[in-house]
Amino acid sequence: MTLDSAYRLDSRYLRGLEEPPGKIFLSGQQALVRLLLAQAAADRAAGINSAGFVSGYRGSPLGGLDQELWRVRPLLEKANVRFQPAINEDLAATALIGTQRVESDPARLHDGVFAMWYGKGPGVDRSGDALKHGNAYGASPHGGVLVVTGDDHGCVSSSMSHQSDQALIAWGLPVIHPVGLDDYEYCGLWGWALSRCSGLWVGFKAITETVEASRSVETLAAPEFTQPEVDPGPDGLHWRWPDLPGMQIERRFPHKLEAARRFIRANPLDRVETAPAFPRLLIAAVGKAYGDVREALEQGGVSLEALEKAGIALLSIRVVHPLSPVLEAWARRCERVLIIEEKQGIVEDQLKRSLFNARPENRPLIIGKLDERGQPLLSVVEELRPSRILWVLARRLAPFGLDIDVPRYWIEGPVSRDFHWLKRTPYLCSGCPHNTSTQLPEGSEARLGIGCHALAARMPERVTSGSVQMGGEGVDWLGQMAFVATPHIFQNMGDGTFFHSGYLAIRQAIAANANITYKVLYNDAVAMTGGQPVDGTLSVRQVVELVRGEGVREVVVVADDPSRYKARDSLPEGVQVYHRDSLDSVQRRLREVRGVSVLVFDQVCATEARRRRKRAPPAKVRSRVVINQQVCEGCGDCQTKSNCLSVVPVDTAFGRKRSIDADSCNLDQSCVKGFCPSFVTVTGTPAKPRRAAVAGADVLVRADALTPPRRAEFARTFELLLTGVGGTGVVTMAGTIAMAAHLQGLEVSVLDFTGFAQKGGSVFSHIRFAHDSRHLHQHRIDRACADVLIASDLAVASEDEALNVLQRGRSRVIASTSEVQAGAMLQDATLRLETAAIAKRLSDIVGAEHYLSVDAREVAAAVVGPMQANILLLGYAWQQGAVPLAFSALDRALEIHGGDVQANRLAFAWGRLLAADPAFVDAQINPLMPSEAPPPRTLEQVVEQRGAFLLDYQDQRYAGRYRELVEQVVQASASLGDLTLAYAVAHNLFKLMAFKDEYEVARLHSSPAFLRSLGESFVGRPKVTFHLAPPLLDVFRKRAGEPRKIKVSGWIIPVFRALAGLRFLRHTALDPFGLLKERREERHLLDDYQRTLLSLLPRLNADTLPLLVSWARVPESIRGYGHVKTRSIVLARQRQLDLIAQIEGGPVERGAPRRIAVVEVDKVS
Repeated sequence: MTLDSAYRLDSRYLRGLEEPPGKIFLSGQQALVRLLLAQAAADRAAGINSAGFVSGYRGSPLGGLDQELWRVRPLLEKANVRFQPAINEDLAATALIGTQRVESDPARLHDGVFAMWYGKGPGVDRSGDALKHGNAYGASPHGGVLVVTGDDHGCVSSSMSHQSDQALIAWGLPVIHPVGLDDYEYCGLWGWALSRCSGLWVGFKAITETVEASRSVETLAAPEFTQPEVDPGPDGLHWRWPDLPGMQIERRFPHKLEAARRFIRANPLDRVETAPAFPRLLIAAVGKAYGDVREALEQGGVSLEALEKAGIALLSIRVVHPLSPVLEAWARRCERVLIIEEKQGIVEDQLKRSLFNARPENRPLIIGKLDERGQPLLSVVEELRPSRILWVLARRLAPFGLDIDVPRYWIEGPVSRDFHWLKRTPYLCSGCPHNTSTQLPEGSEARLGIGCHALAARMPERVTSGSVQMGGEGVDWLGQMAFVATPHIFQNMGDGTFFHSGYLAIRQAIAANANITYKVLYNDAVAMTGGQPVDGTLSVRQVVELVRGEGVREVVVVADDPSRYKARDSLPEGVQVYHRDSLDSVQRRLREVRGVSVLVFDQVCATEARRRRKRAPPAKVRSRVVINQQVCEGCGDCQTKSNCLSVVPVDTAFGRKRSIDADSCNLDQSCVKGFCPSFVTVTGTPAKPRRAAVAGADVLVRADALTPPRRAEFARTFELLLTGVGGTGVVTMAGTIAMAAHLQGLEVSVLDFTGFAQKGGSVFSHIRFAHDSRHLHQHRIDRACADVLIASDLAVASEDEALNVLQRGRSRVIASTSEVQAGAMLQDATLRLETAAIAKRLSDIVGAEHYLSVDAREVAAAVVGPMQANILLLGYAWQQGAVPLAFSALDRALEIHGGDVQANRLAFAWGRLLAADPAFVDAQINPLMPSEAPPPRTLEQVVEQRGAFLLDYQDQRYAGRYRELVEQVVQASASLGDLTLAYAVAHNLFKLMAFKDEYEVARLHSSPAFLRSLGESFVGRPKVTFHLAPPLLDVFRKRAGEPRKIKVSGWIIPVFRALAGLRFLRHTALDPFGLLKERREERHLLDDYQRTLLSLLPRLNADTLPLLVSWARVPESIRGYGHVKTRSIVLARQRQLDLIAQIEGGPVERGAPRRIAVVEVDKVS
């Protein structure tokens, strides 16, 4: 193996252009950037003094193109290519019209300007008038226009799938559809040459499965195109002036289209792959579908030679419109034609029209979307895959003596997901402004818009619905409002949408005198596509002045930091600024305002704020949130208030609690609004996390000394699927693996399915290796074809996309058992990730001997840092022989990708050691693990632990009372030989006895263990603030009636100690807190539980045991403090009578003692 040691990231743009040719590795969006450089180089070589221009608007699958254009700006400027981001797609298209005027301008500085427009499918739709006019007026002879359409055929990251072919054809544009990334450069240069020749703008399809893929390709020499003789007609083909509106513009189209056909004939873009002398069947595959056909044929054991011998012609079609002359000529020679193309049959319909009046001997039977009987054949909805078209090929090739061996795993169908585990769905980032900004006052409803805030539609309590095109936000309400009783709605609109086109929607609402409040969510970044800035200048003041100038009745600003507006001229006079804590009351007032009102919610995108902090650390020390888990009740109110994924559940010896994931926390601190005294904010410099004591250099040396694994061998392809959570580095890991394969000389492709994944959703990276590029026909791993699945998240690995690529006997699974909270868990505090069940499912599919797992995040956190968990998992998989790459290639790939190279190398080394010498790793990390005693397992251990706690909580007598009652249950259960009821009582009696009153909260907050943990987590003497809502201060209430929390600094710690020392007053007449409603309720709960338990024990038998256990576990769902706890008690009592009636075998009489009963939940203190 020879390593390409000279390769660097910019080699993808320099090789074959400014450097000697060779192999490069690039993504689809990078291929589009290279295409601009290649056209500039080709013009220089031809002696043409051209310039380049590119403009458009971001949107998946072209969401990152602008970022890449910015990144390589020096290269673009050197090539005289100008990148001008546009505020929307149609204005970008209009700007391109001007580039084609240059050549006829007497003041021109260049011979011509070649131009590229880009936008996703909906952007094509909204730009129709501009594109149609631009195409009608024409391209210039030394310019040319390429219209790159990001078509999301599979609706991966769009409100609906889109296919731009029909629209472009209707506007008169030729359309080309490259087969794959290795086609992009040639097809793009060909497209510009066609545009220059014909005067037409040329559509270039960049579908998700190619433009979001990456692969290794060979650079190509600058192509030379034949310039055919064309008839310019009386009015010419290219841009000209004067060309006033009139029919003469349209009269030029036939001449332009004929010029395009002549260019296509002179420079065939479509390829004849098999050319039998006497063809009987023609298979024509369009664009990306050709790769699917080739892969299907290889899977079925049919070679190109066999096809040709059987009299079957195979064409790869890249010209969608006008109809390929190569296709038409071959079709006339065949008896049957099978057209395979994704979505609607564009080429198929053109071919049918072309041959409709042909003589019978030249008019074949044409099938594709419909079969010979007019029945559906190839889907017009789903994306095509080899496994979906192989059966079509098998039936059509059989009459020609070709028996396709359809793989068994494609006949049996996909793996059934016959379970209902928690699915990972996209969710708002930790600390996202939309966690707060999309909240609504009770009784109101909202409409969603384009942007991250659309995720509010997944949260039922936010009553957010509806979906319209970008820029139409709120206008649908104008057609609805007169016919419904609803008096008012809120409309969410991101600042990017406002700048793009949403401003006109507000103007329309004003014109219609609608009762609507627009919530302009000012994030200062286009967060959904990667944190790009808004394309222009847009401040909160500008937004306010614009809408006030239009006549908006009332405009207010709500901000996380209103102090930003202290300056007198920061906002126009009369505009009020409120803290985000007042959002509810502000919205209640605005919904009563007649007409249009606007609320500008000002808070920077949390992820973008995190990026900025990394680039320029703030001068002031920030406060961070800590949860005292002993005080936490696990009610989840903090998650409800903050909607934040960084508030994570943790299992402790006393049940499930909440904690702050400091690594993902974006310092929003909305969680402290949770009605719970467990929250502490600490202002200071965080201490460096404790890491394994062994030196990094020693780790690298020890890993280097390991015996290298036997790398997996493969004949045709090796297929590796990565799964994980968006934003955790899965795509980066895929890029590292692919780069290593490229450096090693392998052919490699990567297809990343991310969509909304960067918002905590699922990520799938399909990586395919081959020794020969002819075997990399498609980028996606098809059903049952994966050799290895590396799962950095088990929840994602349990989805159909992952399960369906596995095959017993072929696939291996390397999984991390680390748990990453899912968004659904914020909506329901009882939900859990069933990691053990998922692991068993994966093991059952591939076989136990092919399943390996490790908690990569836990190990990474202990040795190098949790952000390197994926690289550690990669090192683990590599040492297990699951990744067929050389160490030197992987190491060089880590270096090329940059970042914290040393940390990544250490993580990879630790992963190797974890696989080869787990005892050594355990010895290094065990001292760093929490020193808490393991959770009790036996009943005796449970009683001993709880009893000891109650001794500290109150006294020996109190603890003895607990032990005695549990013992009574044990004695009553003796005849059954079942201690399930005793376990339930031991847990739940303790929960009721150890209720957290003022004394207990004070004791836990002042405990040496908690204060010591704070001291160890921060440097020096940090400032500590407690967030409390004592019932005695219940007089301070918000308007909505919820008690208000107050901040108390560290001076209160001695008071806590003193108060904890007075806990002997608990349960006495001298207890000053004993008369509070909450405390009286807690004592009644305990008394009722004990009394009812003793009354029910005589009824214990084998039949009543399950009901008694359910009853005994009732207090598990009584959680929280104050009104939160009260709600849980009310829900418990609603079910109590039914459960007691079942136990007693009849209805419960009125006046019976109060007894608590709720639905069973998992073990909770």
